[in-house]
Amino acid sequence: MQNSRHGESLPDNGSEAKTFFWKGGEITLAITKEHKNELIDQYSEWLKQSKALVLTQYVGLNMKEIDSLRAKVRENGGEFHIVKNTLVKRAFEQAGLTIQKEQLEGSSAIIFAFTDAPATAKTVTEFAKGSEFLKIKGGFLDKQALTAEGVRALAELPPLPVIRAQLLGTLLAPASKLVRTLAEPGRMIAAVIKAHAEPEGTPA
Repeated sequence: MQNSRHGESLPDNGSEAKTFFWKGGEITLAITKEHKNELIDQYSEWLKQSKALVLTQYVGLNMKEIDSLRAKVRENGGEFHIVKNTLVKRAFEQAGLTIQKEQLEGSSAIIFAFTDAPATAKTVTEFAKGSEFLKIKGGFLDKQALTAEGVRALAELPPLPVIRAQLLGTLLAPASKLVRTLAEPGRMIAAVIKAHAEPEGTPA
């Protein structure tokens, strides 16, 4: 069987036969317990590796649009994966992340930001603006839950290359200015979390 990074599960429709998206199209398979565990392990690994992630509803997108979004996300070091709600919920639980029930209703696809969280979030939000089908449900920045509005706020932060350029430009500046610049990315991310994080105590 091919690696699950190349084939992704669609939400459970309650039947024994499940449909999988593969790079060359679709294929219907019966999911065994062993394969379910493999998917949970793969989801868990992506969760551990990602700096941030965006939960989306993708129903209505055709394969050309999915491939286009996937390519844009990969340009920023991220990955787009259609996931199976019941299994990814277990992966979130294993990772110690609390996800809201409504965020795993209907179709679900997750965009994982492995290198540049703001740039990946920006790619998704811009794509969603031009699509009537892709909807942002929420996300996570590290282990902090974000609302859909929080994801959009994260997308407004400068991408890593810009931040690095700003730092490079201040290397010869007075020490006080350099300290302020070094602290700025952390302050911006903290502001995103504080303003747009899921309220504490919200039932899952």
